[in-house]
Amino acid sequence: MRRSSRPLAAVIAFLTLLGLLLLPGATAAGAAPAGGAGPLPSVVPRPQTMARLGPDVTVPAQVRVVYGDEVDRPTRELVASVLRRAGAKRLRGGSGPGLTVTVGRLADARVAEALRAAGGRVPEELPAEGYALAARGTAVALAGADADGTYYAAQTLRQLVTGARTIASVSIVDHPLMPLRGVIEGFYGSPWTHAERMDQLAFYGDVKMNTYVYAPKDDPYHREKWREPYPADKLAQLDELVRQAADHHVRFTFALSPGTSLCYSDPADFTALQAKLGAMYDLGVRSFSVPLDDISYTRWNCAADRTAYGEPSQRTAAQAQADLLNRVQKEFLDTREGTSPLQTVPTEYGDVTDTAYKRTLRERLDARVEVMWTGTDVVPPRITVADAARAAAVWGRKVFVWDNYPVNDYGQAEGRLLLAPYDAREPGLHQQLSGLVLNPMNQAAASKVALFGGADFAWNDTGYDPDRTWRAAAAYLAGDDPDAATAPALLSFFDTQHLAPTFGAEPWQPQAPELAAKLARFRTDWDAGRQRAALEALRPTAALLATASATIRAGVADRGFVADCAPWLDALALWGRAFERSLDALGARLDGNTQQADRWFAEASSLAGQAGRIRTIPGETRPEGPVRVADGVLDTFLAAAPGLGGAGAHAP
Repeated sequence: MRRSSRPLAAVIAFLTLLGLLLLPGATAAGAAPAGGAGPLPSVVPRPQTMARLGPDVTVPAQVRVVYGDEVDRPTRELVASVLRRAGAKRLRGGSGPGLTVTVGRLADARVAEALRAAGGRVPEELPAEGYALAARGTAVALAGADADGTYYAAQTLRQLVTGARTIASVSIVDHPLMPLRGVIEGFYGSPWTHAERMDQLAFYGDVKMNTYVYAPKDDPYHREKWREPYPADKLAQLDELVRQAADHHVRFTFALSPGTSLCYSDPADFTALQAKLGAMYDLGVRSFSVPLDDISYTRWNCAADRTAYGEPSQRTAAQAQADLLNRVQKEFLDTREGTSPLQTVPTEYGDVTDTAYKRTLRERLDARVEVMWTGTDVVPPRITVADAARAAAVWGRKVFVWDNYPVNDYGQAEGRLLLAPYDAREPGLHQQLSGLVLNPMNQAAASKVALFGGADFAWNDTGYDPDRTWRAAAAYLAGDDPDAATAPALLSFFDTQHLAPTFGAEPWQPQAPELAAKLARFRTDWDAGRQRAALEALRPTAALLATASATIRAGVADRGFVADCAPWLDALALWGRAFERSLDALGARLDGNTQQADRWFAEASSLAGQAGRIRTIPGETRPEGPVRVADGVLDTFLAAAPGLGGAGAHAP
């Protein structure tokens, strides 16, 4: 959306070693709770409540698994894979000695009793998608409010595997605060591939996102060719996506965007719209969106609309749109079983100014229709509770936020990956929103960094910690059995891609804040006459940046991430070497070896020049351009380094 051109055992242990913030119930970060049972594990999204019950549960070679009657196949398969990864060699049913894992609905008396026996709290009520989980001694119980909650309990169990043959002994009661949580593939430029979408849907299940909106701007059958049926091969892919979404408890929302050519008053166009949506319903889609964004309301697409509604204006456009959307809700959705309320993106989607357009839609639009809103701008620097309350008042309903982060399809994002943590969205927004979806980058796997945060925030915005989740995203990308160097390398790389632009001149997140802080400390020490100490303190940072690309390529389990980031990793390696050479040159100058210093400064300049000529992958990103790596921070330092004065070889 724009207005201008534009897999976890070792991971959990690693997160603890990184000193991540603990969940409620822990006495202090990294500290052992009373009883000496060890720290609480990191779970993403952060549960509403989690408490330690005792020593970790030992997973023997044989585990008994008891399933309730309504546990679906994906949940059974997930539980089995988690237990096998934890060390179980044989899974069997029935009662008997040894570890027993009980999985099912909280309403099942057997499941509730198993939860109680495992030391868990049996809540009187659980909201939709909620679950309770307990693990103690020889019992583990997963109790869901519904099928989704049971699946999410299994996803949490996956993260409680604390090492070889152990599961953290905890009690959890949890549920999401926002009903709709997920992603809208709504960017301009190269759409994701089928394989990328399949991978994304599995990822959404891992992080308890429940919504995927299919709305790629450059899919011609979504927008320009909206009347035409999908070719057989594309329809087969959509069918596979719908089934993949269901397997990971994700609601697949099909969006059709007819506004560029629709004649609102033409019965043939409404018939074509129904036929296109009907083909998706036949595939199993039960959630639909008719976006009307990025179109003009100063002209009609047919003369008949002028006759039916009058001259084009904010008011008449809203009247026509309301009539269309109401018909889709009443004549298409209401006549079919199992459908969710219609969603739309209004033409005015990025502000809270009350206009004739908004007033007309507010008064005429069916109250069930979900209205999407991007915030106080297309790419807002923040979204507050007050902003959302004003939007709800303007639209006459809670709004469904389409958050344009980490999308990078506009001019200010040229050459950038947006890898800063999801931030600047105010805790408490769940009280004012019907849901939250993030618009990602063309680079699907690289988008997981921000999406990790969006999933955590939408589930539990009141307990959200951007830095904690950012580090958890690095651990997730590193995989189940990471090398100790992989996550730090990823975090250093993320820092060089931290800048988050808006449509204006000022970004809403700064570039490379960690690196900038280290360079500022270096300059303070250097100017105070502590040149050698300053150099030695900075060398590990330069070495980390110089080697991070190779470490990431060798250690990251998500190969899609490596492929997405290839040009930036190439450039980072060169910038890192230039950084090291500049420090070498400064050291040589302190030693009085000015000729060697000059040679190393020249080498650093050459390396930086090579890095600056690396461009984005042709056809992958819109807009294309030279890749940016810690720009305005590292390049500025390297350019200034030859001009730094030295105190000579005697400097401390």
